[in-house]
Amino acid sequence: MSQQELAEKSGMSRSAVAGYISNLIKEGRILGRAYVLPGKKGVMCIGGANIDRKLQLHAELLPETSNPAVSSQASGGVARNIAENLGRLGLQSCLLTVVGDDTEGNWLLNQTKNHVDVSASVSLFKRTTGTYSAILNKRGEMMFALADMELNESVDIGFIEKKWGTVSSSEMVLLDTNFPAEVLSYIIKRCQSEGIPLTVVPVSAPKVKKLPPSLEGVTWFICNKGEAEAYLGMTIDTEGDYFKAAKMITQKGAERVVITRGDKGLVYYTVYKEASAILPPEVKVIDVTGAGDALVAGIIYGYLKGSDTEGACRIGITCSSLTLQSSHTVSPSLTKGKLQQHFSLYY
Repeated sequence: MSQQELAEKSGMSRSAVAGYISNLIKEGRILGRAYVLPGKKGVMCIGGANIDRKLQLHAELLPETSNPAVSSQASGGVARNIAENLGRLGLQSCLLTVVGDDTEGNWLLNQTKNHVDVSASVSLFKRTTGTYSAILNKRGEMMFALADMELNESVDIGFIEKKWGTVSSSEMVLLDTNFPAEVLSYIIKRCQSEGIPLTVVPVSAPKVKKLPPSLEGVTWFICNKGEAEAYLGMTIDTEGDYFKAAKMITQKGAERVVITRGDKGLVYYTVYKEASAILPPEVKVIDVTGAGDALVAGIIYGYLKGSDTEGACRIGITCSSLTLQSSHTVSPSLTKGKLQQHFSLYY
């Protein structure tokens, strides 16, 4: 049906019909001039992408002297890592992020596009790509980390609005907390109003404070102990405290809450009164970096494939365990087949 026919049948002017159609296309509610309704597909990951630099010590750290270490560089950023993990598991994933128009930014997007659709991401003129530098002890455990993420502060609501057509056609949105507080609130509210499932990952204790008091519209809220403490303003000491904290977050509006506990696994609590603690399998830890991102990807994968809360969390722990046994932030061995194989061994 042409715009003129639509105008005649609706009683509006042709220019008014054209305006409505233009807005619907921008919002992603219809696709192109054929006015085709979009199908929901894939996971849109919104948030940080940066260069990860890691230095692992050969021995115990000695202050005020040079310490022998081995260094490496990899693609990083919570949203980016989760998107790549999802892609490696066979799910369609898209990344909405910003990088600098520098060598690092070009390298980062080129590395990522092997597993992720990066067409929504933008290189910002005369800006520097974000970096994350971690110092690991000889056991591969993080001692210190420094993040230069100033680039993310340049993202505003207008930037997200321009990309919303792509966002709204997603089966789920994954949001980390690297962007400004007002942007996070806007995305959460808009996902809620449009009924788009949303997973929120706080990134760090300081950045969790960017989140609004209300988490209405959040399907999954996945955090660690420090992030839960910072968001709620409480101390978590006992297992009971973990469940109390998770319940408090559901009372703020989140549907399902997962709080990780390092080598003690995780606890979850949902608005459906589901609650449990899940222990991880014993594995040889090579590097902890990226294990949390793999956990989130596994939970999303399980949820979108129809698993219940318990099953999705067990899939997440399996992905995390595979990543712990790799020196890479995103394990190159993570595949759907590898996940199925190790899941059957662990559970």
